[in-house]
Amino acid sequence: MYLSRVEIDDSNRRKHKDLTNLAAYHGWVEESFPDEEKSQFRHLWRIDQLRNRRYLLLVSPKKPLVKNLEKYGVPGSAQIINYDHYVNSLKEGQIMRFRLTANPVVRHGGKVIKAVMPEDKKNGENMRDRLKDWLFNRMTTNGFEIIKNNLGMYNIDIVSQKEAALYHKGCKPINLKQVTYEGILKITNLDKFKEALKQGIGREKAYGMGLITVIPIN
Repeated sequence: MYLSRVEIDDSNRRKHKDLTNLAAYHGWVEESFPDEEKSQFRHLWRIDQLRNRRYLLLVSPKKPLVKNLEKYGVPGSAQIINYDHYVNSLKEGQIMRFRLTANPVVRHGGKVIKAVMPEDKKNGENMRDRLKDWLFNRMTTNGFEIIKNNLGMYNIDIVSQKEAALYHKGCKPINLKQVTYEGILKITNLDKFKEALKQGIGREKAYGMGLITVIPIN
């Protein structure tokens, strides 16, 4: 597996104009692997923003072609590392800081509720709590637990909520909900956690959701 990153060239108007929606980013990712058959592998990706710069982060079974990876990126900014080396260095019980962009489906009374709503006024319940519950309900399956701080509060925060447009030719455009979580977790099942790092968590993985990344606390 490989972990790649490239800075998105937002200063280039032509490039920026082409990246109009999630399908365009998906196409960019797939074009970075010209030797693969279509849909041969699932490539996990997300867009991170750091100090007013945006980056495409990508996890893939094969190494992307740098020229194609930088198609909409700043020339010379692509970085590619062997992800297996890092993943195989992790240990059960290890404490990690994590970041995850996901497409949580929150339901109430059998109905899907928009994730970007700050509050369900009808029921007086905080939507942020529901979004956190969505991740809590997937901890065991994915081999980790979110740990508590000294005050007994879970180390988890929702740093971003938004809708992202997805267009397919000949189809009505839709908006996908994107929620970015950050926090501190403990690895409880190493095999399951490795699978989560490589395969992602939740839905819409082809369109920038599901990629979880971690860095050690110490």
